[in-house]
Amino acid sequence: MKAINPWINFNGNAEEAFNFYKSVFGGEFAKVIRFKDIASAEFPVSENEADKVMHISLPIGKNNVLIANDVPEIMGRTNENENRSKIAVSAESREEADKVFDGLSAGGDVEGPIGDTPWGTYAGMFRDKYGIEWIVEFDPNDNGQI
Repeated sequence: MKAINPWINFNGNAEEAFNFYKSVFGGEFAKVIRFKDIASAEFPVSENEADKVMHISLPIGKNNVLIANDVPEIMGRTNENENRSKIAVSAESREEADKVFDGLSAGGDVEGPIGDTPWGTYAGMFRDKYGIEWIVEFDPNDNGQI
């Protein structure tokens, strides 16, 4: 296993929160992708969602990465009084991603089946049978950062 990192959902203020985290932890963002950056005919993005953060990652220390996104309005609001985190697993291969996804999602609810994504990775997400939310991803172009 290459890494397991926390992933936090926000209601449109992920960038604001991550600028705050950056001011505390230091460092630079490894990746910032806005919904407009991945918009296509297959993945339309509304104007009011275009500048929201689809993915942001902040390396913390030697091997840790804090990750987040804004939840699109079509998915509803995140309850800010509950735990809004997902556990993100960065697999070293498609085979490992499939094994982890299939194993952990057994008996749970798959929210996004594992497969090729519009942003060039192989990923899926689910809530396991204990209610924990996971994202499993393999990035064939991985440069060491999520």
